[in-house]
Amino acid sequence: MAKEHISADQLISVIISSIEDVKGNEISILDLRDIENTVCDYFIICEGTSNTQVNAISNSIQKKVSKELKDHPWHVEGADNAEWILLDYVNVVVHVFQKHIRDYYDIESLWGDAKTTIIETSY
Repeated sequence: MAKEHISADQLISVIISSIEDVKGNEISILDLRDIENTVCDYFIICEGTSNTQVNAISNSIQKKVSKELKDHPWHVEGADNAEWILLDYVNVVVHVFQKHIRDYYDIESLWGDAKTTIIETSY
């Protein structure tokens, strides 16, 4: 049986919620739909304070998306050292960074034309 189509909004909502569940910091959504030749529609970027927290954020996202939406990332990279874990859900790509790695690569500047939404967290 084919899986139901999941909207990007549904996926983003569950991903943001799962980042907040484990106190991920500095959450941003980059809307790439108006930029030509992009690999996906959205980037979600966040950070953890340690490799343990980066792993916890990645695991939280995968578990909650699997449970609530019955979806799994097409590809996962970086889980071995947990400085930068990339979760590829095809139209939504999640980047979970440690702060110093996020600062170094500065993805938000590379995609400066993207419409950026900052998620306010209350913790």
